[in-house]
Amino acid sequence: MICILERSVGINPVIKAIKKQVNAGNYRFTIHGFERCVERHISPNEVKYAILSGEIIEEYPEDKYRPSCLICGDSREGKIFHVQCSIDPVWIITAYNPTLDPDKWDKEFKRRRITS
Repeated sequence: MICILERSVGINPVIKAIKKQVNAGNYRFTIHGFERCVERHISPNEVKYAILSGEIIEEYPEDKYRPSCLICGDSREGKIFHVQCSIDPVWIITAYNPTLDPDKWDKEFKRRRITS
């Protein structure tokens, strides 16, 4: 199940909590997340800064192991990344560059395109 978040006034408390944990260094990579980042040439710092600059664009409350979300953010170099992470504790599940598959996303890479 995917929940698409609507933008609202103020900061989402979930992203605020995730950013607080990441800023304090209280996050880890799953083996899968680490392997995907290595394969995709995404550094741990790029993941960190994408989370710190990002916003939640999808939530997965019934994810396999625990609730998670998809964050869209930028690296320090301005590259756009999507990072899926669990919420509490923060585990990086996967990360990728959505600009490599632009047909799946809107022009801001924040909403999935509906395909028939």
